[in-house]
Amino acid sequence: MTDVLVAHASAAMRRKLRERLERDRYEVQEATDATTTVALALASHPDTIVLDPGLTDALALLRADFRTTLIPIVFLSELPPAGGIIGGADDYVLPPFEPDEVAARVAVTRHRSAALRGVNPLTGLPGSTVLGEEIARRLQTDEPFACLYADLDHFKAYNDRYGFSRGDDVIRALARCVMSSLEANNPSRCFAAHIGGDDFVVLTPPEEAEPVAKMLADRFTSEVYKLYEPAVRKRGWIEVTDRTGRAARVPLCSVSIGVVQSDRGFTSAAQMAEAAAEVKAVAKREPGSTWAVDRLKG
Repeated sequence: MTDVLVAHASAAMRRKLRERLERDRYEVQEATDATTTVALALASHPDTIVLDPGLTDALALLRADFRTTLIPIVFLSELPPAGGIIGGADDYVLPPFEPDEVAARVAVTRHRSAALRGVNPLTGLPGSTVLGEEIARRLQTDEPFACLYADLDHFKAYNDRYGFSRGDDVIRALARCVMSSLEANNPSRCFAAHIGGDDFVVLTPPEEAEPVAKMLADRFTSEVYKLYEPAVRKRGWIEVTDRTGRAARVPLCSVSIGVVQSDRGFTSAAQMAEAAAEVKAVAKREPGSTWAVDRLKG
């Protein structure tokens, strides 16, 4: 992962900032224009971006996409911003853009941003607070959308058998499948959050909810198989000890997804998420990775 993305038109400035940031043990990647900046941010998801004052287009694009909207941005501003704020940036530095000051701002901004935005440290996805704000915003604007609530099946048995470190690998695999499924289905109108444990919530346009759910279920089935030994994959279960001390056969991990639409007349983010969780319980009645859709309307 790239720690810092330095986006600046000047090769001399990029070199000075790179050399200073590398002294603080950051890995640094460089961009020269808005298109490259956004592309690299999507590909490497840096911890922080340092942005040239001539790249305000990149700032708007980064904040508009859920995949990059939470990345802290230090803006190199030619003038003090009105009210001390640069639209979408987390902090700013004024000319002459001294490398020591930029490095200090990067360090402060990344730590402050992680605390304020509630990013899940395991997956890098936003948490429940940001999710609630996003659902509330969409409900208030009457923007049609679907809410998908996903969590793992048989995950406790996996943790008991392989340990929590290996369990984290399963959660990260599910996060990757969430992101790749959204990237294949109009990501600019989607949103994803890791709200704790093995629970994820995804927002999509209504017409893309089921394609995303199907792709997520299929991709996770493929990914999770890689986290078991060949013999376990072949037989399709692991053996654990149940609460009575007896050996029990437990199926491989799968994901269950509940889908609800905003036209149900939800009045709050909590109400919508709770409804999606209830539909997810229906999906859990079926074996393997699957999804269920609430067909009710308001």
